[in-house]
Amino acid sequence: MIAAAAGVPALVLLVMLCMKVAHDREASSEVRVEVTRIEKEMTGYRSQRRGLEEFFNEPATRSVTQRAAFLNALIDERSFPWTQFFLDLERHLPGGVRILTLSPGLVGDRLEVKMRVGALSDQSKLEFLKGLEEAPEFSDIEVVSEVRPGKGENLDVVEMDLSVDYRATPAGKKVRETGSGQ
Repeated sequence: MIAAAAGVPALVLLVMLCMKVAHDREASSEVRVEVTRIEKEMTGYRSQRRGLEEFFNEPATRSVTQRAAFLNALIDERSFPWTQFFLDLERHLPGGVRILTLSPGLVGDRLEVKMRVGALSDQSKLEFLKGLEEAPEFSDIEVVSEVRPGKGENLDVVEMDLSVDYRATPAGKKVRETGSGQ
């Protein structure tokens, strides 16, 4: 009798454990099927990737890609607001300062400009640099070199080589220059 009283709960536990094992085996079977499906998908994607890499490494495809990059650069250069750049530069150009040379180059959506500037005085040079520093369109202003030409060479007291980044501001975000409240 004692054996039967102890055996019934043990039998119930055994049945419960068997059901748990069967349930876990079924769940892990579903997971294994899903893992197998994902591995097959990944193998397919790797194969596609190898095919695309081979395609893009072919000389003809590389030639077309390089030509497209060149044409995109030309389009970007043509679509850059050059007029706005020169208006912004002129707005910060004080009297007594003139631009001697400009060497622009597009880098993303900004223009990297190397320029040589001549100034009639140190005061006008400093005024120009301060104007550029305060302008939101210009950043990363770096004076690369400064020379003081001799008296007979030209009228400029000082010539500087600058490197400046220019980023056009959207038309709607321009600040009015006049204080008349119009």
